[in-house]
Amino acid sequence: MAEVKLPIQEDESPSEEIAEPKLDELQQDEPRPDIPAVLNILPLRDSVVYPMLIAPLSVARESGVQLIDDSIVGNNRVIGVIAQRDPSTETPHFDDVFDYGCAVIIRTLVKMPDAVRLIVQGVARFKIIERVQEEPYLRARIEVIEEQLPSPEQAEEVEALRRSVAALFDSAIRLSPQLPDELRTLTQAVQEVNVMADLVAAHMNLNVEDKQKVLATVDVVARLKLLLELLSREVRVLELTTKVQNEVNTELTKTQREYYLREQLKAIQRELGESDERGEELEELRARIDQAGLSEVALKEVNREFERLRRMNPGAPEYTVARTYIDWIVSLPWSKSTVDNLDLRNVKRVLDDEHYGLEQIKDRIIEFLAVRKVKTTGKIRQPILCFVGPPGVGKTSLGHSIADAMNRKYGRLSLGGMRDEAEIRGHRRTYIGAMPGQIIQSIRRVDSNNPVLVLDEIDKLGQDFRGDPSSALLEVLDPEQNSSFRDHYLDVPFDLSNVFFITTANRLDTIPAPLRDRMEVIELGGYTEEEKDQIAIRHLIPKQIEEHGLTKKQIRFRNEAIIRLIRHYTREAGVRNLEREIGAVVRRATRMFAEGRTDRVVVNNKFIESALGAPRFISDEVSERDLPPGTAVGLAWTPVGGDVLFIETARMPGQKGLIVTGQLGDVMKESVTAALSFIRSHAAQLKIDPKFFETTELHVHVPAGAVPKDGPSAGVTMLTALASLLTGRRVKRRLAMTGEITLGGQVLPVGGIKEKVLAAYRAGVETLILPELNEKDYLEDVPEEIRAKLKAHFVKHADQVLRVALEKARQKPASEPLAAG
Repeated sequence: MAEVKLPIQEDESPSEEIAEPKLDELQQDEPRPDIPAVLNILPLRDSVVYPMLIAPLSVARESGVQLIDDSIVGNNRVIGVIAQRDPSTETPHFDDVFDYGCAVIIRTLVKMPDAVRLIVQGVARFKIIERVQEEPYLRARIEVIEEQLPSPEQAEEVEALRRSVAALFDSAIRLSPQLPDELRTLTQAVQEVNVMADLVAAHMNLNVEDKQKVLATVDVVARLKLLLELLSREVRVLELTTKVQNEVNTELTKTQREYYLREQLKAIQRELGESDERGEELEELRARIDQAGLSEVALKEVNREFERLRRMNPGAPEYTVARTYIDWIVSLPWSKSTVDNLDLRNVKRVLDDEHYGLEQIKDRIIEFLAVRKVKTTGKIRQPILCFVGPPGVGKTSLGHSIADAMNRKYGRLSLGGMRDEAEIRGHRRTYIGAMPGQIIQSIRRVDSNNPVLVLDEIDKLGQDFRGDPSSALLEVLDPEQNSSFRDHYLDVPFDLSNVFFITTANRLDTIPAPLRDRMEVIELGGYTEEEKDQIAIRHLIPKQIEEHGLTKKQIRFRNEAIIRLIRHYTREAGVRNLEREIGAVVRRATRMFAEGRTDRVVVNNKFIESALGAPRFISDEVSERDLPPGTAVGLAWTPVGGDVLFIETARMPGQKGLIVTGQLGDVMKESVTAALSFIRSHAAQLKIDPKFFETTELHVHVPAGAVPKDGPSAGVTMLTALASLLTGRRVKRRLAMTGEITLGGQVLPVGGIKEKVLAAYRAGVETLILPELNEKDYLEDVPEEIRAKLKAHFVKHADQVLRVALEKARQKPASEPLAAG
């Protein structure tokens, strides 16, 4: 029976000194040595030894070295070798090795400084039937498994299996560069089918589990079938590997051929003294395309355009068009992005440092980053926020602070006055001078595909014959669609879903409903006096001092001077005018230092008056006006914040009915009519002579006459003013109101409660009348320190309004002629 040597990775490391065996090293039959019933067991790593095969081993573990020494001293050169289940186990026990192994005889032994080198020869399979010892090395009682030759009835099946195995083994040798060609004759040289099966399994690149299955399969037919299955799988893998390698080599060969030809062309041009600037330009452009990280669709389009460009004459008109198009494509940040700052405390600190108050917006940003921090896989939907509020409250600058806090790039696009849809989507390349839209241009400027992009003044978009930009924004601001935004100029989809869009507006009614529905609206009301004071101290004053070249040591603002600036020199919802006044004060101090002053400037009330002149608002706005019977104070919302309205009424002899002036809109005029109808229908209850309306003409006026006004929220104010006029009862001092009134006297809720209340507080109002259904808005939106200084009455019917608003009767009712109020 033939014996074949096979190099194996054994106990610790592979032997480096035993060469690959040759087929001519097969040995003739010799008597099989006696195998003891109890064997010393040597575990192997990543290796399986078969009977009749010769293998080199390198033993380095102390337990293995001791096993070899004891075996040689006991004149017993036969030991058992078994593969480990886990090759990383350093001290294997019986549970760490397989049940089937191979008894081997030690042919050669060489002791080295770091290990013992052996050459062993497989003798027979065995199975462990009893565990004898585990320390210092494994010993076990075994059962030797004799080879079972196939019966004559199985001869044809065995021959067919043998030929199939031989054919597959030949294919594996042909496909695998690791197997030498001389192994092709091995299946013919070994006649014993069982030995041939073991030999093929030993040479194939199978894992330890598969090789162990072959070792444990005693029946020859079953062993050949198992080996045929394993060989078929391995040949399929080798064929696929060869196919992939051939494709790669073909592509490399083509690339190398092109490279050589280009180099030869360059050498010829150098010899002729011709320069190839266009070739260098195209090579540079090709390199930029390869490095741009384009999407599959964009890369296909750019490659097509590049091939056109390469064949085109540089003097052709379309050459520049194609070149500009490719430049735009490769300059976009297809795969460039910044990493979000997920340190929530640091984000909160940055937002607090740059903006005072605005807690609702800050909480929304931190909640988004919290989701980014917790959700580490999958797509995260970017919020699309819309900041709505009066001018000067910090909507635009807040976008910059959000970008700083999140560690993202910042871009801003002003939409005010934009009328052309192409400004958003871009122009098609058929037009001369075509360019991408402002969205794509902004993305290119920030050079990041996940910036914070502020779309400023979205409520001031226009439309004309060139299209509707607000409709073009529907796709941009829709998270379900903007992942494949297609600009007309690029004509390839660009992913905008990672962009953090923030829009700003002064009012919502001019924004189309479908566009408004796509945004998360966050309202920013006007600032209170205390908030303005803190903003001035923390931000405005240091900014103006730095802009005018001074230092904090040269100028100091007293707190009472800041309060005086807020109360008597500005009357606004935001802080822009306040910043201008502070700038004027600092300029006066800068001039003093320029003229030679060295002492520190202390800004007090006297310095304020010397720099800005007399106060513009001497006292409260409500107390500045005379409020005779027939005059009431209402509250209005405007795009620049809340405001107070003075409703004036007068009566005179006549039969024209009702006159309304003050540039009132239709809705406001209807409110006057509804209020008058309510009073006429309740004349007896209000103690008014019903016949009075037959001989009296009423006039309602709302200053200032040059400012257009509209809306239903002045209904209760109109009612109160008319009732005051006709009953002769004054409206209580420092009282203001808002609310819509129905013909039946119901008081309906209105919007803008925070802005209206702050305007009332600034104007000196102390008592408020508000709709009952607006109580929640008053408690949630109005700061507590303002609520503490106001007395609010929440009403649901006109009777309650008149009972709270009018003083007790002191004179006769208005049925008698009186002068106009």
